[in-house]
Order: sequence, then C-alpha cells, then structure tokens
Amino acid sequence: MRFRDMGDKEIINVNEGTRLGMLGQTDLEIDESTGQIEAFIIPNYKWFGLVKEGEETKIRWNSIKKIGEDMIMIETDKLE
Repeated sequence: MRFRDMGDKEIINVNEGTRLGMLGQTDLEIDESTGQIEAFIIPNYKWFGLVKEGEETKIRWNSIKKIGEDMIMIETDKLE
C-alpha cells in the first residue's frame, strides 16, 4: 500500500475509543539510516482544521494493529 492511498483514513485508538485525526493531516518521522517510518505526527486542530492549536500527537509505527479500508486502528495507552 502506498502512503497516498492511506491519506483519507481515520486513525482510531481502540484502547480509548477515540478518533485521533485523518492520516492525510499528518507528518512522518522517518529513520534516516533505514528509511523506515518510525511514527505518524498528528497536529491538534481546532475550528474545522483551520487553526492549529497546541501540541502534536505522535503515534509509533509499532502501535498500529490494523490498516483497514476506511481507518487505521492503533492500540496504545500512551501517546507522546
């Protein structure tokens, strides 16, 4: 699967039952030595995505449990 094909997927934390955002709104943290994706970085938005507010949420690649047709399910108790 290509990254651009994942852009419209919602990210859901199954431990808390919360929606964290859309993958298309994220940045990537990449290990420069291996080229592997280490984490997704999701900005916290307010007012329909028009104004960025506060800190970012970092989701580690190893927290991803399932990439489905419409969503990405992660399982984590601790978000950075």
